Amino acid sequence: MLGFLTTSDGEGCGPVVAWGLSSLLKGPSLQVASCLAQRHAHACVPEHAAGAPVPASGLPGPAPAASRALPPAVQGGLHGQEDCCASRAGAHMAFPAAQLPAAVAGMCPLQSGLAAGAPQHREHAGCNPGADSPAPHPGDRGWHTASLQHALRVLDMTGLLDDGVEQDPGTMSMWDCTAAVARTCIAQQQGGTAEPGLAPVPVEVRVDLRVNRASYAFLREALRSSVGSPLRLCCRDLRAEDLPMRNTVALLQLLDAGCLRRVDLRFNNLGLRGLSVIIPHVARFQHLASLRLHYVHGDSRQPSVDGEDNFRYFLAQMGRFTCLRELSMGSSLLSGRLDQLLSTLQSPLESLELAFCALLPEDLRFLAQSPHAVRLKKLDLSGNDLSGSQLEPFQVLLQAAAATLLHLELTECQLADTQLLATLPVLTRCTSLRYLGLYGNPLSMAGLKELLRDSVVQAELRTVVHPFPVDCYEGLPWPPPASVLLEASINEEKFARVEAELHQLLLASGRAHVLWTTDIYGRLAADYFSL
Repeated sequence: MLGFLTTSDGEGCGPVVAWGLSSLLKGPSLQVASCLAQRHAHACVPEHAAGAPVPASGLPGPAPAASRALPPAVQGGLHGQEDCCASRAGAHMAFPAAQLPAAVAGMCPLQSGLAAGAPQHREHAGCNPGADSPAPHPGDRGWHTASLQHALRVLDMTGLLDDGVEQDPGTMSMWDCTAAVARTCIAQQQGGTAEPGLAPVPVEVRVDLRVNRASYAFLREALRSSVGSPLRLCCRDLRAEDLPMRNTVALLQLLDAGCLRRVDLRFNNLGLRGLSVIIPHVARFQHLASLRLHYVHGDSRQPSVDGEDNFRYFLAQMGRFTCLRELSMGSSLLSGRLDQLLSTLQSPLESLELAFCALLPEDLRFLAQSPHAVRLKKLDLSGNDLSGSQLEPFQVLLQAAAATLLHLELTECQLADTQLLATLPVLTRCTSLRYLGLYGNPLSMAGLKELLRDSVVQAELRTVVHPFPVDCYEGLPWPPPASVLLEASINEEKFARVEAELHQLLLASGRAHVLWTTDIYGRLAADYFSL
């Protein structure tokens, strides 16, 4: 990720100072990419579409020789980072964490990565681009003016890999990023070093934040410190785990309403009462696109007057969202109430997660006929029994979503061979499907082979997470509860033969690139924003 600055004259091709981070970032230093528009060394970096490859010089063709032979101080901060950072700028400088507050605020000299005595050239503010002029001394006021004029304005640290089994242990996780930003903001507030008469240049720090009980006080202090500070925290995604209701509200009140796109609350056990307290604070974020409420244990079936009032209030607040595209209500019991929830939303959803929500046939019928169905890219119905009267409305829902569906999660839905074979004609119409999750369902080897053969028409399919076939268990009761399928031991020899046969079938059908696996933990779930 790179944070880009257009110079104070507003032109897109003036000197650029950018703060670069990537998921490959390792060690205690942050990489700063700086294009200083030097005639013999570095060219200006024009604006390009995000993600487009750009030569190291920022211009077509190979990089100039001078940019390939950078000073030792610059090269020292580039070890292992040339490919990820040099695509956007000519020179790279590393600042230790201790210097981060001053550097980001525009008060750090930035000359540490330049060769001593090297001539510098300016191509703006009326300067002749062909004339050599010596670099201003750091003690001169003219140097400070140039430094502030070219100072960083935006630092984008979003999109760093979250903690997970696939993550390189040397990369910066969402936890690490949160801690680093919080420490920097507090240090900036407590130890600012701006010289008298020089106002520090404000920097917008875009970041994804992750917080739990242990880190709450620290992050709250960082958010408070950023108010009126040169470092302005702009939280894009907030993930709060096991956080008490009052602490969650306190954090939400400190966040910039114009920045937040996702609120992710997990394992908070809020219940409907807690949700009714928190939801108005969430609803003030008018640009919110994703609301994820995992294991908050909201039970809409409560017969009490208070429970009904809390549910009505929750629904009224949900109607305030104008940009919501993803909703996750995992483990919130919504039996017979899904129509009330979805009818309040102002726009159709593209991602809907209703895992373990005890859905009834009428819930699925409503969803199939709603405007949400034809827009869904991601659907998670894990933990809902689809084996009985829910099967037919589920098939209708699948038919409605067939044109857009990319990700379908059906873990532990009690789907046996009979239900799967009856659903295959509709399932295979989902021609854009990339991911299918069937783990924890009582399927046999025969059922899996039928699925493999029929799915040949799904050219976009890349991953199928399937259960251990019931053929591989010993003494399995029928129908087997999901808990038995998850905990009972399997015959490893039988399963090895199953894997070999499935692999041969994939090869024979020309689909060696499709992953069939039983590993539900080995792959990070597809994020809505990456679909």
